Amino acid sequence: MKILLLEDDFTLSKEISTFFASKGFECTPYYDGSLLLKKYFPYEYDLIVLDINVPGKNGIEVCKGIRETDKKTPIIMLTAFSEIEDKLSSFDSGADDYLVKPFHFDELYARVQSLLRRKEVPQVVENKIIINDLEILEDEMQVFRSGEEIKLTPKEFKLILILAHAKGKVLSKQFIAEKLWDYHIETNQNTIEVYINFLRKKIDKDHDTKLIRTKVGYGYYLSDQE
Repeated sequence: MKILLLEDDFTLSKEISTFFASKGFECTPYYDGSLLLKKYFPYEYDLIVLDINVPGKNGIEVCKGIRETDKKTPIIMLTAFSEIEDKLSSFDSGADDYLVKPFHFDELYARVQSLLRRKEVPQVVENKIIINDLEILEDEMQVFRSGEEIKLTPKEFKLILILAHAKGKVLSKQFIAEKLWDYHIETNQNTIEVYINFLRKKIDKDHDTKLIRTKVGYGYYLSDQE
């Protein structure tokens, strides 16, 4: 397994690389975001770890750059900040996970293992989901409403899939959070509210028929029927 690491703290980078090596991973370190993007080749690595505050292009910019050509390789962001805005910025750039510094290496390893297991599980799904005038193309990672494509971030796309696969069943915030991140984080449920609002603005705002619905006290569901 090959891991790409962006971390400008030389000591920390060496410690992480040594830790990954002890677990059987081959780790390639970079210290500058711009240089990493110049050298990056899509799907060359099994997982990517990006520190946000690095020279050149920061981790958020690097993540966005990678996602232009590589939609599937798991990405973990490392950040010294725990504010919800920073977490949302990480997810909106295309990251799958984030870890706040300082962190224990065993926690980083657990996150890596979780993402790699999810990557290896075969996804047996139908290519297209249709709800009223909403079309979701899973393989292509595209969403259309009334024939017009709606641009979603990777996390927004995963959220709409979770709702769509429930086939009208009401899903609690806790259930959605566990499906969206595969584990519990302190702000998960508040973050779900934020993402639901993001989706409503993109999918429902300009349409008379609202598809993303709330059952007060219970959760959210996707349907063209109340």
